[in-house]
Formats: sequence, C-alpha cells, structure tokens
Amino acid sequence: MKILFDIFPVILFFVVFKLFGVYPATTAAIAATVAQVAWVKWRHGKVDTTLWVSLGIIVVFGGATLLTHNENFIKWKPTVLYWFFASAILFSRAFLDKNLMRMLLHGKIELPDQVWQKLNYAWSAFFTVLGCLNLYVAFNYSMDTWVDFKLFGTTGMMLIFILLQAAFLSKHIKEDKKES
Repeated sequence: MKILFDIFPVILFFVVFKLFGVYPATTAAIAATVAQVAWVKWRHGKVDTTLWVSLGIIVVFGGATLLTHNENFIKWKPTVLYWFFASAILFSRAFLDKNLMRMLLHGKIELPDQVWQKLNYAWSAFFTVLGCLNLYVAFNYSMDTWVDFKLFGTTGMMLIFILLQAAFLSKHIKEDKKES
C-alpha cells in the first residue's frame, strides 16, 4: 500500500495523459501530490521531508509546464527529484557525517557500518542512473513512450533494485532465534 500511495501521482499522471494529454495530466499530478501531503498531514500530523521535496519539485516543474505550455519542464521533474535524492545522500555523508539510509531504516534493521556505507552509495548511484535514463528516454523518444517509461520503467527498476538490495542485505541481517 505504501508503494501505491507513493506512486499515486505517477499513476494518475499516466491515466490522465492517456485520456486527455500532458497539460491535464500535469495538473492532475500536482493536485495528487498536494492531496498526498494534505492526507499525510491530517493522518499523521507530520509530513516526511521527501514528500515536501516531491511537492516542491512537481509544483515548480509542473507549474512551469502549465505556464509556458512546454512539456520539457515536466520531463525534467523526475530527473531533478532523483538527482536531489542522490545528492542529499552523498552530501549528508560527506559534509554532515550522516548516513541517510541508516537514518531512514533506523530501528528496522541492524547492519555493520561498511554495509550501511555500501547501501548509501548504492542508492545514490541508482538515483543518479535513474535520472540519466529518464533524460535519455524523455528527449530521445516520443512523449507517449516517456510517459510509459515513467510509470512502468522506473517503477519496475525501483522494484528490481529493492529486491536486489533485500538479497544483499539478507546476508548481513542478524536473526533473533528463540528457543521453543
């Protein structure tokens, strides 16, 4: 459910794009992200920083798309978001001596320091590559192909990457064994 909630604006963008085109789809994505933030704020009282960043980026790039009637702005939106995440991961490690992946998963799993480091760098590299792939597809293929890639390609790659990370981490997670 969390994954569906997170990609709801992308799914809505896809559906509205297929039915009505890029400008109504952009409006729908902005509205969906605003609704997500409002829902999280109402339900949990606190909105995660990543959701605020996502809202800011969709409002800026989606707004620019709507104001200028230039679809290139919305094509840049995923890349800017992915590169922001990659940069935040690296910046926090290099300048703040913080491991964002450890902070996000704190209390859920215990890992050795070098594994946390590998996980941190792997996610940063993944987001960097995803941003590059988005630009490649956005500016070398049709708008329709890019919209398909945005939903199915990036979501599929994300799921595969998460599964690969889970396989990698499973070797390092300590299990609590209880005696019967």
